[in-house]
Amino acid sequence: MEVYLGLGSNLGDRKANLEKALQLLGERLHIEQVSSIYETEPVGHAEQPMFLNVVCRAETELGPLQLLSLIKGIEATLGRVPSFANSPRSIDVDILFYNDLCMETADLTIPHPKIKERAFVLIPLFEVAPQLVHPVSGESIKDLVAAVVGRDGVEKIGELGGF
Repeated sequence: MEVYLGLGSNLGDRKANLEKALQLLGERLHIEQVSSIYETEPVGHAEQPMFLNVVCRAETELGPLQLLSLIKGIEATLGRVPSFANSPRSIDVDILFYNDLCMETADLTIPHPKIKERAFVLIPLFEVAPQLVHPVSGESIKDLVAAVVGRDGVEKIGELGGF
């Protein structure tokens, strides 16, 4: 299955947090591509440090709930502590897309329900998957990027080594 994951960090060594999360994900997934690193303004709770964000494309044999369990374990390993919505965090990993799957459970909604509002996800996603089409709306990632608010708050700052 082809999956797209969004990763973000705004506490501690943000770049190292992203690299470690990708390394741990790579132990169970085949990571095929990782976007550039983008520094982005926080959303929702503005009084916190800037984020670093990337998007990766990977192949997995894990089911969606197994993948979520893996992600939650990695987040805990890297020091994420449950808190309020949009709080500062050492690492955040979101399942953006899982093939063309559309699902909604108490624990997981795919595609990610807020993807169309998040420039910090759409811009790096466009870098790794410009041809991708949102399976619910039918809109291309290119069109979603063109329409999203907040593009000016997303700045490309570099690359992650080794991915």
